Amino acid sequence: MLQDSGSRNGNINPLIMNVNDEHKAITDALDTYRHWLDEIPEEQFGQTPPIGGWSYAEVYSHILQASLGSSVAAEKCCRKTGVTTSKGLNLKGMFVFLMGSFPPGKRQAPPAVAALTKKIDKEEARNLIVRLRKRVEELAALMHHGGNNDNKISHPGLGMLNGPQWFKFLRIHLQHHIKQLKRIQNSFPQR
Repeated sequence: MLQDSGSRNGNINPLIMNVNDEHKAITDALDTYRHWLDEIPEEQFGQTPPIGGWSYAEVYSHILQASLGSSVAAEKCCRKTGVTTSKGLNLKGMFVFLMGSFPPGKRQAPPAVAALTKKIDKEEARNLIVRLRKRVEELAALMHHGGNNDNKISHPGLGMLNGPQWFKFLRIHLQHHIKQLKRIQNSFPQR
């Protein structure tokens, strides 16, 4: 069901995902976040970058908290405690899922999500990465045994997402913020 590569009329459906591929991509992204955490100078971690916007600490807070929230939504869909509906992705959501990434450019986090963002220290970021990694492992196993396409939870910008879509969104979102970390790094004077 989750790895189906076609629709009823035989055309390939790019909105269907492969759990193993997404799981590997999520794990690779978390490895990147962990590596970057070790490389970011301590004095720069909480500092507002020269380009303005979020510090490394705020990006880590946002991405890890939002990813944990996405994992909860995916689990609820898989356990059928979301909403059973035929509603799906909105136009923006279809575009993001077809491309497998956000369109180029900066965007604002939804207000409710941005309100949860705070400056954290490196140890808290490490702990959140460990916690998220554990959730992703559990979720990948659940996807293989209980993924459900009809049970959904609303995403603030992309429409109604089912469990597999929340899992894919988790990967898309993690990869998106790696680009933001690179912009922050490039804005600081190089040693």
